[in-house]
Amino acid sequence: MDTHQTTSLLVGLAALVLLARLLGAVARRLGQPAVIGEVLAGIALGPTLFDGAIADTFFPTSIQPMLSALAAVGVAVFMFIVGLEWDAAMIRGSGSLAVTVSLSSIVLPCGLGMALALYLMDDYGTGDKTSFMLFMGIAMSITAFPVLARILTDRRMTRSPLGVLTLACASIDDVLAWSLLAAVVAVSGSADADQWRILLAIPYLLLMLFVARPLLNRYADRRPGLRLTPTVFACVLAGLLLSAAATEWVGLHYIFGAFLFGLILPRTGSEQLRAEVHDRLGQMNGTLLLPVFFLVAGLKVDLSGVGLAGLGTLALLLLVAVGGKFTGAFTAARLNKMPVRQSAALATLMNTRGLTELIVLNVGLKLGYIKQDLYSLMVVMAVVTTAMAGPLLTWVVGRTAEDDDRPQNRDVPEPVAGTAGRAA
Repeated sequence: MDTHQTTSLLVGLAALVLLARLLGAVARRLGQPAVIGEVLAGIALGPTLFDGAIADTFFPTSIQPMLSALAAVGVAVFMFIVGLEWDAAMIRGSGSLAVTVSLSSIVLPCGLGMALALYLMDDYGTGDKTSFMLFMGIAMSITAFPVLARILTDRRMTRSPLGVLTLACASIDDVLAWSLLAAVVAVSGSADADQWRILLAIPYLLLMLFVARPLLNRYADRRPGLRLTPTVFACVLAGLLLSAAATEWVGLHYIFGAFLFGLILPRTGSEQLRAEVHDRLGQMNGTLLLPVFFLVAGLKVDLSGVGLAGLGTLALLLLVAVGGKFTGAFTAARLNKMPVRQSAALATLMNTRGLTELIVLNVGLKLGYIKQDLYSLMVVMAVVTTAMAGPLLTWVVGRTAEDDDRPQNRDVPEPVAGTAGRAA
């Protein structure tokens, strides 16, 4: 790495951080999650505007592998924090309603996505038709738990019945979506010549859940009030990186290992430790590493050549993504005798996709499930569905529909919103 590359990298990162912060603040002023502005910052620096002149100036080809490496670390840390903040108690407290809504809001858009893949096969299909169909189904059924949590926190709805139910549904969606994606990666043979390694994924999962998790719980129980010392922090970092490396090596994507390590960390007796890990990792990750991910994702988005055919495809993507998710969630909620407006609000919130969708799309592009032209259109779909959630929620239930909960919510912390509200 010579002096020119080092200078380009440092100057480019500085420009990226400032632009992401600026556009993120603008998005927040417009009532949108900061992720909307940050994604747009990544796209603006890519080839879509000025024929890639900005990207060539600030991010020449010689430093892009370094940016990709930083982006990978950022995504791994983000997925770890999502796993860290995942709370099974929300599901238990919502009964069968959350499970029913989650399943319906995944099955219907997944089926419609696979049908859409058949229609798009000739123009956008890849060599592996089965993987293309399965991936399109998963991409249509994603819900971003973190950005949804931020929307509810901003509206002081996290402790309202609707807010609790929505978070429970989204958390189930998260786990189901990652599980489905892991299954697709496993059966598609993405491990190339070392496909036998994929057989180690199940033993690794069992080892983490039934050996590592009990050992960590026992360690936390013996040390009440455990704090985040430099040694503990180093062990947490090493654990998430090694877990991510393990799933990447066996043929799954590294995001699964990072998420799994966050999932197995102790939940009881270590609340202070988890909060400190969240704060320590979340701030640097959200300020520097995730904007780098948005840049790397944006460098792959080229909308300059989108014509009428591309706009037609985008319209179909939006119709299937929004219609399938909304119809699935709304129908299941109504069958469980939820009021119409509350059912509509729940279905609207389940349509948020945010950073979760971008991560899934990048996995699909990296593994060859989709081509770059379809990837670009699906990134736009992710941005639009995320941006529309807040305004539609206001239209359905009103900005102060849950004001009855306002007095008890004045000191509500931002559990996952601290991660995702910043970045997802």
